[in-house]
Amino acid sequence: MRILLLLVPISLVLLGFAFWAFIWAVRRGQFEDLDTPALDILAEDEREQPVKAMQDKAIPRPPSPPDAD
Repeated sequence: MRILLLLVPISLVLLGFAFWAFIWAVRRGQFEDLDTPALDILAEDEREQPVKAMQDKAIPRPPSPPDAD
């Protein structure tokens, strides 16, 4: 039973912190636009990767010879 004297105030402090964090997020505009970020992933990229850069990545280069001492 004595543990309740410790757990109840700790839970109230955590509840107060969670409430404060929610109010802070609302005031900062975190919940203003919930649809656009989900749709951004579906949009096509405006710039295309150059073909040369993609070919350089696809062709493995031979290893360099070891240094002769």
